[in-house]
Amino acid sequence: MRCQIDIDARGRFGWRLVASNGRSVAVSPAVHESHARCRAAFMRVCGLHATLGGGIQHTAEGSGWVWFVWDGGGRSVATSARTYERHATCRASYERFRALLATLDPGDPELWGES
Repeated sequence: MRCQIDIDARGRFGWRLVASNGRSVAVSPAVHESHARCRAAFMRVCGLHATLGGGIQHTAEGSGWVWFVWDGGGRSVATSARTYERHATCRASYERFRALLATLDPGDPELWGES
């Protein structure tokens, strides 16, 4: 498992949690103005894992399901990396992410590909 920070065409940063098989597990719904702020945002998500809310909903197009995790202020802090065809599959992915989040150590250099 690693957290990869990507940069978009406008120079803004977003994090992506990637499984050992190369599949993206979750992404940041927000973009950040610096690499450091993006990394801090992911570390915050890890630190707040026990207090975060979350749920599943239809996509805006209504063609599938996505999950979201939000903080105490109602701001989305993580979302599924893809759309799911079935509600049950989306729910299982959401539950796996929540369980995984509780085990991540944001201070581990391996998580950031630094070892």
